[in-house]
Amino acid sequence: MSPTGNRPAGVSETAVEAAPGLWRTNLQQQDLSVPGREVVQTRVEITPDSPPVRHYHHGEEIICVLQGSLEYKVDGQPTRVCNAWDALTVPNGVIHSVRNVGDGVAIEMATYVVEKGKPLLELAEQ
Repeated sequence: MSPTGNRPAGVSETAVEAAPGLWRTNLQQQDLSVPGREVVQTRVEITPDSPPVRHYHHGEEIICVLQGSLEYKVDGQPTRVCNAWDALTVPNGVIHSVRNVGDGVAIEMATYVVEKGKPLLELAEQ
């Protein structure tokens, strides 16, 4: 991860580049009342040139698009484009990817309810 990189215009100063063109700002990480589960909430900023990366999580990902247009490919579901204030949930362990299909930086709020102690994100085999 790169704390500065070549920060594009419109990307938050606090964001860290997690992948080419994909910037993350961790907002909170807390234990839940469900044993072995935690919540992680992240602001994700995606530039139009960011390549989609197929990955999965050890729990659910609840997404709300805050700005722009993002195309989600979730295995077993039709491809879906979400615009500002659209929401979707990615089920536990399902491989998915996101791509910015707009002109500027797109932003999503990603809330993960995941197994504590496991990586937040795992790359899918190609």
